[in-house]
Amino acid sequence: MRSLPRALLLQLRLALLVAAGAPEVLVSAPRSLVWGPGLQAAVVLPVRYFYLQAVNSEGQNLTRSPPGQTPFKVVVKSLSPKELVRIHVPKPLDRNDGTFLMRYRMYETVNEGLKIEVLYGDEHVAQSPYILKGPVYHEYCECPEDPQAWQKTLSCPTKEPQIAKDFASFPSINLQQMLNEVPKRFGDERGAIVHYTILDNHIYRRSLGKYTDFKMFSDEILLSLTRKVLLPDLEFYVNLGDWPLEHRKVNGTPSPIPIISWCGSLDSRDVVLPTYDITHSTLEAMRGVTNDLLSIQGNTGPSWINKTERAFFRGRDSREERLQLVQLSKENPQLLDAGITGYFFFQEKEKELGKAKLMGFFDFFKYKYQVNVDGTVAAYRYPYLMLGDSLVLKQDSPYYEHFYMALEPWKHYVPIKRNLSDLLEKVKWAKENDEEAKKIAKEGQLMTRDLLQPHRLYCYYYQVLQKYAERQSSKPEVRDGMELVPQPEDNTAICQCHRKKPSREEL
Repeated sequence: MRSLPRALLLQLRLALLVAAGAPEVLVSAPRSLVWGPGLQAAVVLPVRYFYLQAVNSEGQNLTRSPPGQTPFKVVVKSLSPKELVRIHVPKPLDRNDGTFLMRYRMYETVNEGLKIEVLYGDEHVAQSPYILKGPVYHEYCECPEDPQAWQKTLSCPTKEPQIAKDFASFPSINLQQMLNEVPKRFGDERGAIVHYTILDNHIYRRSLGKYTDFKMFSDEILLSLTRKVLLPDLEFYVNLGDWPLEHRKVNGTPSPIPIISWCGSLDSRDVVLPTYDITHSTLEAMRGVTNDLLSIQGNTGPSWINKTERAFFRGRDSREERLQLVQLSKENPQLLDAGITGYFFFQEKEKELGKAKLMGFFDFFKYKYQVNVDGTVAAYRYPYLMLGDSLVLKQDSPYYEHFYMALEPWKHYVPIKRNLSDLLEKVKWAKENDEEAKKIAKEGQLMTRDLLQPHRLYCYYYQVLQKYAERQSSKPEVRDGMELVPQPEDNTAICQCHRKKPSREEL
């Protein structure tokens, strides 16, 4: 019997699926759903983004990618043919669960407005085309908005539990106490502290200590914020080092002072902001970085059923438990693939344990289980691992980032003991309970997608600064030795701000 040509076989299979009532095969463009901040002119972000849920002709949401080459496409252009603007629009990111992430980055302001077409083949999706009446400002346009209006536009959460917890230790902030203490306690040669004052939406700073190069990260987010929203006047200290600094007890004498850090710990009182890593990747998405909170969502490897059924780890030797991981991997290669990619702290171990080749981060998701072990403090890869669709096995840790409080063990990730003694047992559990492991991985991914949307990071930064300013017991000042932090020059993109700047009395 002659075999049928491959193309005819595929057509027959598709016909059989349709005849059998397989609803996920056909996408209905008009019934599909489109939503997100990138469809609002007033939401100014480095990369604007929105979401698409593919829906079939029966009105059911697709839960996996449509078969074949998905013909979703986005076209973003100026409403006026007279306005020629540069807008980078990459292909939609397929999140492998029936949803897609659409992104675009503007390099100039559009005065008349934008027209956004979302297409499935030649057919418009949902309410496409979307009209954003101008002006639509680009990232480097300095045009700050009234804080209440800005927070409403971004749909900022009214409560952030971590912020409330951090400031519970500081009902009042004594600036004079901080001026007296911070330089002496933390500003020595080994210090990594930057003293900031924000007055009339201008940023001033002075560096305290030798290791303050990372101030470029705190500078860039503060500058980005002042371009978008009028910040309160305040004076504060940012810790650019790895470890949180303030370990005094709340009821102690002297009392603790609110140092702002990128990482918190159970035995410290630092006020936590999103890490420099996820902040910088948000600001430089589709430009200076390859891994960011959006791109990771479209690069999560094979579907669950096709992932390698082993736990995976790659990283530097920044903690002894990471060396233990490699030893466990050597003894149990069927359960764990772990390797150290660079030796700094334990160079004498390289000969014994070997050095693993560097791997692209997206390739991590070829594995079904990801092991998250602390580095010097919290491992800053954790948010990226959670955005994938592998199950995260997270080491118990005294360290945390700003969003950890919203994540629950056994609901969003699987916990493992600090000394890793139960790691292999947990991997075996995951292999034996595949459906439950898959469900936890998905719950964790969905929660993290929500928590780490770029606009939510801006909301979080603003709310920390707002809460801090409310508690200051005296007026902030530009101190001796401070310099103005200028906005970056962008001569290629002229921006004329059309907003009326409210007076301080109105705020």
